[in-house]
Amino acid sequence: MGLDGGAGDGDSAAIRAVGVRKVYGTRDAQVEALRGISIDVEGGERVALLGKSGSGKSTLLNLLGGLDRPSAGELRVGGRDLHGLSGRQMARFRSTTVGIIFQSFNLIASRTALENVELPMVFAGRSPRDRRAAARTALESVGLGARMNHRPDQLSGGESQRVAIARALVNRPRVVLADEPTGNLDSQTARQVMALILDHVREHDATLVLVTHDEDLAASCTDRVVRLADGLVAAEGI
Repeated sequence: MGLDGGAGDGDSAAIRAVGVRKVYGTRDAQVEALRGISIDVEGGERVALLGKSGSGKSTLLNLLGGLDRPSAGELRVGGRDLHGLSGRQMARFRSTTVGIIFQSFNLIASRTALENVELPMVFAGRSPRDRRAAARTALESVGLGARMNHRPDQLSGGESQRVAIARALVNRPRVVLADEPTGNLDSQTARQVMALILDHVREHDATLVLVTHDEDLAASCTDRVVRLADGLVAAEGI
């Protein structure tokens, strides 16, 4: 479980970042969001990323999820070297290897809950019949069996986040990435949402990376806390 300058050498790492940098902008106006992060996350481990706004948490999560590419360094997730993936391979990686849960839900407004949950399976190449059955099961598992045909504007915030969780987990990803998943929810709904995520992680022995500002949430839901500051790993602990 190495940090800056010391990523481990074991083969059990679900995530391995070595010297990862991310630079935005032009040569004359550059912003270095990540300045050489190295970290291992073991298979089945639950890790929280903490840090102030601008520390690099969400940037790192986006790289782990294949939503962006690093400017330099080595990045492997679920055994895949992300640097070498084509656009099509990266899209398949996002739909099968990782499940990403956002604070803002990111549901498609014109589609029902069922259709939103089906989307990752479309990209994964699953048949329409299989997709529909799996989406129904996923929504039932998060308590939304009666809301499948509702669009996002007909759902509460907590219901929308549960749809987003069902969508992220329907392909049983090996790595679950959650970016402030309870940030827009009241405390009771937040507890329910985290319970759903943790149940999946335990049942499928998945790896969890949780971005949060909430120290108590990090302490209660994860095995290890990694603190970021100014695009670098500042500290880690239990």
